[in-house]
Amino acid sequence: MKRNLNQKLIDLVEYYNLINSNLLLSKTPLKRIDTIKTHVFTGTKIEKLNKLKNKIQLIKNCDLKKSATKQVFSDGNINSKIMIIGEGPGANEDAIGKPFVGRAGKLLDKMLSSIKLDRTKVYISNVVNYRPPENRKPTDDEIKRYLPYLKSHIEIINPKILLLLGSTALNALIGDEVVISKARGKWIQKEIGASNPWIIASFHPAFLMRQPEQKKLAWIDLKMIRDKSKKLKI
Repeated sequence: MKRNLNQKLIDLVEYYNLINSNLLLSKTPLKRIDTIKTHVFTGTKIEKLNKLKNKIQLIKNCDLKKSATKQVFSDGNINSKIMIIGEGPGANEDAIGKPFVGRAGKLLDKMLSSIKLDRTKVYISNVVNYRPPENRKPTDDEIKRYLPYLKSHIEIINPKILLLLGSTALNALIGDEVVISKARGKWIQKEIGASNPWIIASFHPAFLMRQPEQKKLAWIDLKMIRDKSKKLKI
């Protein structure tokens, strides 16, 4: 009996060593962006985007797809050096099949216009490509499922500036240990696959509609994007 117990303990230790138990026991949040590989596509930029879109269409076992009407892939100029990532489609986006076409989208258009940008000069997508039921936030599992496709999307577009709107986009691509209120308005440069964009986070337009007093901070972020664009000669 004692020998069997000792053998079980040895087996248990070997098991935890095998699965790298320090990751399970660590209190430090995992950075999902560093551990998930991208999908590699060949062809022209538009061909790569079409292949990525088709790949997303084939995702299985996704509850988002079951309740959504359409895949919401992107909008804007595929050759833009400014890419914007939001959270996920809402009801209007789900009906039309394009990101940011509802009230939050109209506010985003005004925000872009304030620094002389529009949808012909930027490229827009979301963390998840199907509408979460009742416009809820995507779950961690849903974000994890779509993250490889998002990374591939960024690689294909290869922007010089990547604007993350809201905490979901921020946490998906930068990490769970940062909050939007402290991370916004700060530039970081980070490798995302083969791309190495300058990244800045700001408040999601839907949040700004609920908290209009925060628009002054969003305006600071927009001016930073305008100045960085000039510096990078975009």
